[in-house]
Amino acid sequence: MMPAGEHRPPPHGRFQGCERALRLRILAAPAAACLVASCRQAGVLDPQGPVASAERLILFNATAIMLVVVLPVIALTLAFAWWYRASNRRAVYWPDWSYSGHIELVVWAIPAMVVILLAGVAWTGSHVLDPAHKLDANANPIRIEVVSLDWKWLFIYPDLEIATVNQLVVPTGVPVEFQLTSATVMNSFFVPQLGSQIYTMPGMTTRLNLLAERPGDYAGLSANFSGDGFSDMRFLVHVVPASDFSSWRERARSEGAVLNAAAYSQLARTAGTTQMQTYRSVDPNLFERIVQQNTAAEPTAAPPKED
Repeated sequence: MMPAGEHRPPPHGRFQGCERALRLRILAAPAAACLVASCRQAGVLDPQGPVASAERLILFNATAIMLVVVLPVIALTLAFAWWYRASNRRAVYWPDWSYSGHIELVVWAIPAMVVILLAGVAWTGSHVLDPAHKLDANANPIRIEVVSLDWKWLFIYPDLEIATVNQLVVPTGVPVEFQLTSATVMNSFFVPQLGSQIYTMPGMTTRLNLLAERPGDYAGLSANFSGDGFSDMRFLVHVVPASDFSSWRERARSEGAVLNAAAYSQLARTAGTTQMQTYRSVDPNLFERIVQQNTAAEPTAAPPKED
């Protein structure tokens, strides 16, 4: 029995410990999810070609330049908060102080230098990594024509006279010269581990040069919203040795259907397919006709009315 008037404090300690553990678990869950996602899809931080490596270097350089300002600002903020705390009697407060030319010079000079350095990095990188700039390599480049559809990717090998849907097979160490267009709306072609996303637009062509240095399977995706099936508009890049690429080419020529005008019309009408297909033969002028067809479909300005 407790004496009258005496109250036992509620046992909050155990519950507070449970609450702390629950908070830690809640905070740790997003961090763990981010780590798992980064392991599964390394993306731009795991380059597999010279273009992606150069882009990652620009990203690191820009981050380092900005950290030159960010880290001192964080450190000085904490230092000022600690020094001018209420219990520090040594901190001197100057209520009449209003201006210092030296401080203004430092405050404006450092950000100006950061902006100049960032502009220099972006300027040089944009010229060196021009998507249309051909890459230097010992091997002859391979040409691939890319057509974005609703909601799938068509890849045409004009020199090999074969085509694929939602899969791209390229040899290791060989430059790939892409020529891209869209048969529907504007889209964006992007292989994060190879670098340089570029837009595909109806009625016109864009150019992109990439190279894969190591064999592997790399994810490609559409980086521009284009409709209901946008999230499933993905493809796979198979980078294989030269001997395996020759074997795949021979198999592709002996299997699959023929991509003529009728087959392309059926493929274009079928929306949302994510199946990988291979065509053993393709119309050599199909890509040009797709571009010209979309050019002719674009609205033209109405002629001026005569009085």
